[in-house]
Amino acid sequence: MGGTQAIRGKDGRGGLGNVLSGIAVAIGFALFLGGFAWGAVVYRPYMVPTDSMMPTVRPGDRVLAQRIDGADVHRGDVVIFTDSLWSDSPMVKRVVGIGGDVVKCCGAAGELTVNGTPLDEPYADTTKPETGLAMPPGQAAPTATPFEVTVPEGNLFLLGDRRAASLDSRAHLQEAGQGSVPRSAVSARVDALAWPSVTMLERPATYAALPGGTSRPGPLRLQVVTVLAGAVLVALGASYGPVARVLARGRRQERAGVR
Repeated sequence: MGGTQAIRGKDGRGGLGNVLSGIAVAIGFALFLGGFAWGAVVYRPYMVPTDSMMPTVRPGDRVLAQRIDGADVHRGDVVIFTDSLWSDSPMVKRVVGIGGDVVKCCGAAGELTVNGTPLDEPYADTTKPETGLAMPPGQAAPTATPFEVTVPEGNLFLLGDRRAASLDSRAHLQEAGQGSVPRSAVSARVDALAWPSVTMLERPATYAALPGGTSRPGPLRLQVVTVLAGAVLVALGASYGPVARVLARGRRQERAGVR
C-alpha cells in the first residue's frame, strides 16, 4: 500500500500526470533553448544607422539578417555587404540587378527597368531630392542623371530604397564594374525588422516574373514558432502540479461537505 501511495503522490492522484508534466517541461526547455541556439547560428542582428533604406528600414532600426553565401542572393533581396570601394563598414542596400542584367533609369514613366521590364517598387521612396538635403560630410546627393548599366557576371547592382538620399551603385558608375559589387561581398540577407517593430520583410512581387524569381524566406518564422512552443510546454508542464493540487483539494472539500 505504501508503495502505491508513493507512486501516486501524497493525495493518491496524479502519478501519470506528474510524469507527463515533467516530460512536457523537458521537451519545452529543449525547444525553447534549441530555437534560440538555432537562431543565433543562422541569423545575426544589425543596427542600421542611416536613412538610405527608408521607408523599409529606418535609422536606428535593428534587423535580423540571415547569414548566406553571395551565390544565394536574388533580385529584390535587402543585403548586408562590405566593399572597400564603398566603405570599410557593412552597408545595407537592395539588390536590383544581378550578373547579365541591363539596369536602366529611367522608363517612360520615370521607373527603373531591368532587362526592359519596368519595376513596380511600392517599397521605394522615389521623391526628388529636397533643397538642402542632409548628406554625410563631403558627400553629395545622388544625381538623377539617366543611366544604363550591364551588370558583370558574378556581380550585383544595389540601390537604397530612399533613392534621393542613398549613396549606392549610382555613385560608383564610373568605377570598375559600373557601380556593381561582387557577390562575395555579401555576408547576410535581411529577413525581418526586430526593433522597434517586429516585421518580416516581404519579397517584392515585381521581381518574381524575372528569370530566377525571388529568394525564399529563411527559417525565422519556424524558429519563432519553436521558441514559443517550447515556452508554452514549459508553462503547461510547470503549472500541472499546482493546478492538480487545487483541484484535488476542492474534491476533498466537496466530499467532506457531503458527509
